[in-house]
Amino acid sequence: MDKNLSHISVLRQPVSDFLNLHAGDLMIDGTLGLAGHACDALRAMGSTGHLYCFDQDENHLAFARDRLLQISSNFTLFHANFSEMQERLASVGVSQVNGILLDLGLASPHIDDPERGFSFLRDGPLDMRFSPELTPATAADIVNTWSVADLQTIFWRYGEEKFARRIVQGIVDYREEKPFTRTKELADLIVQVTPRLYHVKVHPATRVFQALRIAVNRELEVLENVLPQAVSLLAKGGRLVIISYHSLEDRIVKHFLKSQAAECICPPEVLRCVCPGTPILKLVTKKPIEPSEEEISQNPRSRSAKMRVAEKF
Repeated sequence: MDKNLSHISVLRQPVSDFLNLHAGDLMIDGTLGLAGHACDALRAMGSTGHLYCFDQDENHLAFARDRLLQISSNFTLFHANFSEMQERLASVGVSQVNGILLDLGLASPHIDDPERGFSFLRDGPLDMRFSPELTPATAADIVNTWSVADLQTIFWRYGEEKFARRIVQGIVDYREEKPFTRTKELADLIVQVTPRLYHVKVHPATRVFQALRIAVNRELEVLENVLPQAVSLLAKGGRLVIISYHSLEDRIVKHFLKSQAAECICPPEVLRCVCPGTPILKLVTKKPIEPSEEEISQNPRSRSAKMRVAEKF
């Protein structure tokens, strides 16, 4: 990876402000990426703090290590999905931290490198794995082998694609002749089978590529898995900061944080409250924090970001 690679961290100052880290704190960066937010956190925690970082991409970890070492050596890197957070922290004797950041966005190098297969604008292998070492199935595997019903389900559920049925039929017809191997093959097929009026605002392959990426990397599943772990790991007064980039992620985060901040968590059929009635989290942001117009103009990829923050009681 290019050592001079530029990277713009989304909502950089709000993340730093809301994490509110102090000297000696411990923090988890569950999505290290190129270490933009991590560098700020390491500076804030000083010589007595420690940062625990997760990333599935070995190239990111190597790049981030060099950046972080320019500030401090008080960090630990894990080549793992953040859904292993609790287990990995326990392995180094850590049970509580003062801050956790989950920036759920796709790193720019993933999009810009055609060999990773994330972009429908650049031809490359139909891959989409964050980590080839940790994730066995590629997007090509899904497109070429999954049933009609399963493909329609993920395009509807993960992409909210209204032409899912038409696109899946086109995929099935195509793969009977030969398997999909390239991003351009799939993107061109989607353009062909969707109405022209659908091509105006966004590329017609946008939602299908999003759905495939989510399915390949089990993004929603691991998000649902990590949220209870994050709450358990937070010390009293510790803060959980989450940045999401599409409605499915944000909906999961919103509902989870709301449930943990509720005074009663009894199911609707219970007429009288029988739970402890003690909220676990306090919602620091009632509504999501979004990038300013200035930030969006400098970094258009930040435009869909929504940040939610909660604090442990």
